[in-house]
This record gives sequence, C-alpha cells and structure tokens, in this order.
Amino acid sequence: MSAAPWPTRLAFRKSAAELAVQFDDGAAGTIPYVTLRKESPSAEVRGHGGGPPPPQAPVPADISVTGADPVGRYAVRIHFSDGHNSGLYTWGQLRQLAVGDTVGA
Repeated sequence: MSAAPWPTRLAFRKSAAELAVQFDDGAAGTIPYVTLRKESPSAEVRGHGGGPPPPQAPVPADISVTGADPVGRYAVRIHFSDGHNSGLYTWGQLRQLAVGDTVGA
C-alpha cells in the first residue's frame, strides 16, 4: 500500500478568499474559505458521536482565515475570523475538499 499523497504547499490567498493546496503526486486545487469553515471537522460542527450534527449559524460570506498552525505531521488547525478554530483538517480531508478524491487515504 502506498503512502497517502503529502501536501507540498498550502497557500492562503486572502484576495481570493481561498486555500490553494498542492500535493506531491501533482494534484492541486483550491478550497474557498467559506467551504473550509462549513466543512470544519470539529465536533462543534460535526457533532459528538453518531447523531445528527448540531444546528449551525450561517457562515458569513466574507469569512477570512486569520491564522493556521501545523498539528503534528498529519493536519493543520485553521483560525477563522468568526473565532472558530477547533477543527483539525487532516491532509486527506484537505485533499478531498481541494481535489475531490481520497487517493491513499
């Protein structure tokens, strides 16, 4: 089994309000900040356990990213302008959102 594709570049493009991601297998794509925020993998957004996700307030159209921190060698924590920062975006999740596949995941 081959290793999951590794991100070689994460570029937060403020003017376009998107995250550009490139992987070591040549795949690349972008994720709008609104999508990143709506798809947060946090328990706050996804819920705890197997029940339905909790209701969410609408994500502002002008949401921005205020920072990001690496989490080990497997994820990134993204800080949003609405104060949300509890989701850990794994490389596989970013690949799914940016490229639409889960190669190696």
